[in-house]
Amino acid sequence: MQYEEDPDWDEEEEMTTTERELADDAQWKLIQKNTFTRWANEHLKTVNKQLADLESDFSDGLRLLSLIEVLSGKKFKHVNKRPNFRTQKLENVTMVLKFLEEDEGIRIVNIGK
Repeated sequence: MQYEEDPDWDEEEEMTTTERELADDAQWKLIQKNTFTRWANEHLKTVNKQLADLESDFSDGLRLLSLIEVLSGKKFKHVNKRPNFRTQKLENVTMVLKFLEEDEGIRIVNIGK
């Protein structure tokens, strides 16, 4: 069976649309990022903390720990409260991810340290 090519279809235009949707600054990604940030801030305000930028504010694990403590009602025992080194930051984030998987039974996919 032979298919006719659509003269109005432009492969380059289609790729551009796909690339635009996957770009870091795609409109839908910005909306989701802003929505999650507002949601997280609603919970974090109970412990007098706030997020401005997800990547930088969660990078040391401290605000992430605080958010999970607020949501779960549980406290983490060992926390690197002043993480200066990358390993200390990773320990905090790893602790949260491990808690979510093992204690809360939440399957974590496509998220790494």
